Amino acid sequence: MGISIDVGNTGSDYSYLFQGLSSSGGGLGNLNFLSEYASMKNGSYSKLLKAYYGAGQNISTGAAPYGTKSSSSNILDKILEEKMHPKVSKEVQKANANLTAGLSTLNASVATLQNDSTYTDSDRSAEDKVASAMKAFVTNYNNVVSTAKDSTLSNKTAYVANMMSSTAANADKLSEIGVTVKADGTLMLNEGKLKETDISKVQELFSSDNILSYGSMISSRLQFAGSASGTTGTDNAGTDNKPASGASSLKADGQALASDELYQRVKDKDGNETDEYDIKKIFATAKSFVSNYNKMFDTAESSANSGVVANLSYIREKTARSEDALKAFGITVDAKGRLKIDEDTFKKADMSEVQKFFKDYGSSIATNASLVDYYMTTQANAANSYTAGGTYHVQGSSRYTGTV
Repeated sequence: MGISIDVGNTGSDYSYLFQGLSSSGGGLGNLNFLSEYASMKNGSYSKLLKAYYGAGQNISTGAAPYGTKSSSSNILDKILEEKMHPKVSKEVQKANANLTAGLSTLNASVATLQNDSTYTDSDRSAEDKVASAMKAFVTNYNNVVSTAKDSTLSNKTAYVANMMSSTAANADKLSEIGVTVKADGTLMLNEGKLKETDISKVQELFSSDNILSYGSMISSRLQFAGSASGTTGTDNAGTDNKPASGASSLKADGQALASDELYQRVKDKDGNETDEYDIKKIFATAKSFVSNYNKMFDTAESSANSGVVANLSYIREKTARSEDALKAFGITVDAKGRLKIDEDTFKKADMSEVQKFFKDYGSSIATNASLVDYYMTTQANAANSYTAGGTYHVQGSSRYTGTV
């Protein structure tokens, strides 16, 4: 709704409050949403417009000027109400519900393609099972992409856009197994070509053992999108869920590895303390630490949030400086900065040295992981906004933010 305001000579200078409007009259949609919302909450926005309406200023929308103060006030109230509590049509509500359900269904399709049993003969041939699973994946993928276009759950559509970006990056590999990435981001399956392809290529592409595989990346995006809260007032799933970035779990693992409790000596059958450590328990915690470390980077490193970026950078630097010490415990760092742990090497290590190392490294990583978790949650909540042009803000791939 374009509104131009002829301020005239009111005797009061409110012009500084209209600096967000263009020189040609602009529109309320050109105001920065956050400052506009703050003005609404503190009442200055309402008082200002009412002052102009009440003073009989010329307020035009291309039609005849409003004749009465009560008429102006009614329209003003409607503007404020719609700005602060945008109505959601039944069609949009349906799209939001379908997107939430579609994310879960698509995630199940990816899980099937990551399951080793899909690639082994049973009551059906492995080739037939792979073809069926891939067909379901493409169908459910396209459903999510199409539904996201009509959804206002911006926290979820942000990760759909991110998922689509990962798909675009793997377009060549997908093409080799008969899947084409179309211009609108949807997929097209050539079943004939798929059936001629060695199914080991499909299994490799969707491998759950490789966190950098296409399947692993898509799975992480879907889990993140599925747990992310939606836009305020439109997400029927509520707003209490946090993105599953792995950062909060990494924090817990880091704190555990830095604690004295984890390294308490095993007691004998009479309850007397021995010199032995509970190595199984310590290794399980270290393995979880490695897993959540990788998961955090997999889900968070594409973030544009400065707090997330800074704390991930600190963690990378600490890990790089500690690479030799980690290696002595069987924990190696690959070219992508991900961790891998060798069970035999770790269990043969001196647990007193492990404890000494993680006392500093583990607690330090836990601190930064906690901040990553905080900023990721803040970023998700901040996505509930409009752009200056009046469209929903979508955090994710710039390639598909206009599509989703």
